[in-house]
Amino acid sequence: MDEARAVMHRLERIAALESEGAGPMQLLAEVRELLREGEAWLQTERAGTGLAADALERCRDAYDAGAVPVV
Repeated sequence: MDEARAVMHRLERIAALESEGAGPMQLLAEVRELLREGEAWLQTERAGTGLAADALERCRDAYDAGAVPVV
């Protein structure tokens, strides 16, 4: 499942950028891409277990709250 791999890769990228001291704007751009990729994953999971929907909802909540993910 390519969409799930993309989400996992993006999370790893965010963690790496954070550990390198990336600025908030760079991290925010990555979070936006994470949401986009999460939505793509959700589209492929619609008939599946719903894991993508749960993960996407948590990401949206964190984004709406202004939280930068800590991975």
